[in-house]
Order: sequence, then structure tokens, then C-alpha cells
Amino acid sequence: FFSPGFQVAPETKAVMKWLRSIPFVLSASLHGGELVVTYPYDYSKHPMEEKMFSPTPDEKMFKMLAKAYADAHPVISDRSELRCGGNFVKRGGIINGAEWYSFTGGMADFNYLHTNCFEVTVEVGCEKFPLEEELFTIWHENRDALLNYMEMVHRGIKGIVSDKFGNPIKNARISVRGIQHDVTTGN
Repeated sequence: FFSPGFQVAPETKAVMKWLRSIPFVLSASLHGGELVVTYPYDYSKHPMEEKMFSPTPDEKMFKMLAKAYADAHPVISDRSELRCGGNFVKRGGIINGAEWYSFTGGMADFNYLHTNCFEVTVEVGCEKFPLEEELFTIWHENRDALLNYMEMVHRGIKGIVSDKFGNPIKNARISVRGIQHDVTTGN
């Protein structure tokens, strides 16, 4: 998953362990520096390609998740190409991460490949380090989009996998025909 020689920070290791211990199904990583929602894969299928569409087997679901956020965000959903993030307007404010730029070691890719958790990355504004007085506006621009995104946790298949006696089965593999990405049940 990580490049050779890549050092994983202790806090990253702790988050990875936490994600493996609790059956999260949805998360978002908030970043600054642009105004767009990206989704996995963030690492190109061909490492020499810096910008290459690299879909997961769950491409349709990731696009739906990213659109749920983008469509509820008042600026991302604004059709003006002259604004912050305007270069993503024709894409609906979303993009496959590796198609934007490829990088290794992203949490969204880790979550998808090693846990049951689907994660998008939300670039919340074009300033990497916004001023304190801008934070209130950024929060209000993202609040309803975050809530809309969180509601997506109720989409898809859910239930309890149990044996013939009604006891839950831990680590049962669940496959969906046509999607080559299994998930497992929690504890």
C-alpha cells in the first residue's frame, strides 16, 4: 500500500488500527487548498501516470457519495467557472482522486482496500490555511453538505448475518454480484 521506505506516522498507525477494530462504513477527510470532492482511487493504476482515471469496483457508489456532498454545498454546486473550484464545475464538483493527481498512501484508498469504510476527500476551500475570521463561513458552507453526506450511511444493504440459531457471524464475507470488492461483518 505504501511506497518502499515510506514511514508511517504513529498517529496514522493508530487511525489504521482503529479503523480495523470498529466496522466503520463511511468517512470523509477534510482538506484545504481547493473546492472539490474526490473519491478513490487516489493512486493511479499505473504509477508513472500522474493524472489517470482509476476507479474502484464501487465507482458508482463513490460517485453517488461525492455528489451527495457536492450537490448540498452552496459553492461547489454553483455553476460559475470563475469561482474557487470553478475548474471542476463541468464535473459536478467531484473527481476521481487519481484523475486529479495521483499519490500513494491516502486514507481513502487504505479504507477501501483494508476496511469496510468508504471515504471521500473534501477539499473545503481554495485557501490551504484560511484566516480565523473565514472559518465561520467555511463551516456554514460545509455544514449541510456534511449532514447530507452522513445521511448516506443509510444507503445500500444492511442487516445482520446470523447462523441458523440467530447468532451473529463475525467476519462473514459478503459479496455483491458484479462488484469485485467484498466486505466483512463486524463483531
